[in-house]
Amino acid sequence: MKVNFSSQFQSIVDKWGDLEAIVNVERDRRFTYREFHLVTNKIVNMLSTTFGMERNDRFVNILDNDNMALFHFPTIFKSHFTGAFTNSRDAIAEHEWQIEYSKPKVVFIENMHLATHLEMLIGHGIKVVCMDPIPSEFEGNDNLFYLWDLLAQVSDENPNMEIDDREHQSIIRFTGGTTGKGKPAVYCADNWLGLRDTLYALDEACFDTNTRMQHIAPISHGSGMFLVPTFFSGGCNITLNEPDLVKYCQTIETEKSTHAFLVPTILYRMLEIPEVQDVDFSTMQNMYYGAAPMSPAKLKLLQKKFGNIFIQAYGSTEHFAIALSLSKSDHLCENGDDKHLSSAGRVTAGVEVEIMDDDGEPVKRGEIGEFWLRSRGVCLGYLDNPEKTAEEFYDGYWKSGDMGYKDENGYIYLVDRKKDMIISGGFNIYATEVEAAINAHNAIFMSAVVGIPHEEWGEAVHAEVMLREGEQVSEQELIAFVKESLGSYKSPKSIVIVDQLPLTVVGKVLRKDVRKKYWENSDRAVG
Repeated sequence: MKVNFSSQFQSIVDKWGDLEAIVNVERDRRFTYREFHLVTNKIVNMLSTTFGMERNDRFVNILDNDNMALFHFPTIFKSHFTGAFTNSRDAIAEHEWQIEYSKPKVVFIENMHLATHLEMLIGHGIKVVCMDPIPSEFEGNDNLFYLWDLLAQVSDENPNMEIDDREHQSIIRFTGGTTGKGKPAVYCADNWLGLRDTLYALDEACFDTNTRMQHIAPISHGSGMFLVPTFFSGGCNITLNEPDLVKYCQTIETEKSTHAFLVPTILYRMLEIPEVQDVDFSTMQNMYYGAAPMSPAKLKLLQKKFGNIFIQAYGSTEHFAIALSLSKSDHLCENGDDKHLSSAGRVTAGVEVEIMDDDGEPVKRGEIGEFWLRSRGVCLGYLDNPEKTAEEFYDGYWKSGDMGYKDENGYIYLVDRKKDMIISGGFNIYATEVEAAINAHNAIFMSAVVGIPHEEWGEAVHAEVMLREGEQVSEQELIAFVKESLGSYKSPKSIVIVDQLPLTVVGKVLRKDVRKKYWENSDRAVG
């Protein structure tokens, strides 16, 4: 269907033009809907007139949240170009392969990356736009431009570029790569509108003109799911760049934030910060969490501190919509039945979640299989990779690689990633299940469970764990603790206490990095 998002956003401005749309905390920058509409018009017009970009030409963002907010929705959908989102904190090697893959004409970049990235980008024939005034050592470079100088020279009129909301490649996002190198997923505009509608469909979601959605996780990734529903309801998006949890908590108080999204590992850290014990969190209505399973034991501690404000949302890069959720009501366990807290929730209205066996046939309720997801949120596939697209997408479904089961009440439990399954002595062992048992111990902050080589069993269950500050526990005590809940064959055969676990920039534990050091001298990567 042909759409003109300049016209659509103009209608939003006609309704809510004087309401605050964007707050960029570190840069102390605020835009009303009317101001935001005009500056995003300018960005699209600048790409067209200054750089001569045409339909389907690409640009790439290597930006922190405050600047990324200018190049996200609605900018990309107002244009007939394609925008690629990277994570600003990734290494230059990661950025370079993303650049080589996406082949952009223009790259928008934070000034802090100029010293490391500029030569590489210009070497690829790319025009580079920095977000702050050009430093003296880079002046005179004909391929480097300053954003706000460029915007001063172009019109703020509606670009009036039409796109097909189901076929045009609007956005490229790179998967997180927790089990290997990321893949470039491609989206049409309707994928994002489908995402919006699944968030509106959640019980107790409460998006309206009073919504103040706070972002510290990268909006180029998971936190960006919440930008669009906030804008379409007249709410305000509040962005922070630095992973400073003290500032994050203080911002909730000063900006009177009502909604937020964090991954569980960051929420756990909030329990440990003494500087925020007196912060006023009373305006916070909905704290969405996702990207990794929540430890039920830690969840109870979080509820005690913040109240019953938690909503679990299960989505993914390839199915960029909320497939499963646990509402605030689901988190109430007054009768003592809290088993479902360890689930990923129940299926969202408008989404299909089938649990399939290896032959693509549905398994019986209660049996473990792979999650296949189908809705408007399923992306168009992987950029220029028809083989990988055909492997992971079938008949409108995305085959997630997540393994789990559905119980008699419709709650769906994630037990592990299919490719991360540990096979020990012929038994299938799910790392997430073991991690949940370990994390329930009061001394444990977080853990990573992997299979390591074992001469007799092929693989043995091994755990690396981080302790909570001031806590102690021995390897033998922890193994015995897990045996009580999971039995002997699932419990770790060895445990190492570490100061830090490897994490992605969005807070997911990198099991592949933990696992790699135990297999690097083996000619196989599995037992």
